[in-house]
Amino acid sequence: MQEMEILDLFKKTEALLSGHFKLSSGRHSAIYLQCALILQNPIISARLCAVLAKKFVQDAPDVVIGPAMGGIVIAYELARALGTRAIFTERDADGKMTLRRGFMVPPGSNVIIAEDVLTTGGSAKEVMDLLKQDGIKPVGIASLVDRSGGTLDFGGVKYESLLKISVPSFTPEECPLCKEGLPLVKPGSRK
Repeated sequence: MQEMEILDLFKKTEALLSGHFKLSSGRHSAIYLQCALILQNPIISARLCAVLAKKFVQDAPDVVIGPAMGGIVIAYELARALGTRAIFTERDADGKMTLRRGFMVPPGSNVIIAEDVLTTGGSAKEVMDLLKQDGIKPVGIASLVDRSGGTLDFGGVKYESLLKISVPSFTPEECPLCKEGLPLVKPGSRK
């Protein structure tokens, strides 16, 4: 599956949005990729994640972890394609990323962290920090979309995405859309 075909899927499912958006990172952008709209179709989800899984077969993952909300479906479908277990992290009452619901990652596990869209990689890095507390270093980071245009760095951990696009994002202070007075929309799940 080529990047243009993937971008076409985002367009056909109306998951590629234009406007003035506040991203989970807190940055602002004129473009938003609402992966929930593309992932609501199980056939498309499975197809995308099967392609992504091929990039991680040789890493022999034991578990795929997706930060809630955006990483849950990706982690599940990626784990299914890899024949392994899928779990997710979520934020506690203080906003800290944590494993709940009885999920555990045994020491020495080969872990892949899965996300829908990465801009700064903040949530994935939080999951990395959570795993590091137990002496676990992930073998890979996977995402459907890399909004950074390929500039993300996870400290030497393998990173693969299906679609790399460079979409400008701005701090609220430097945002030209704010200066134009365009209404700000917060479509993501983070409060």
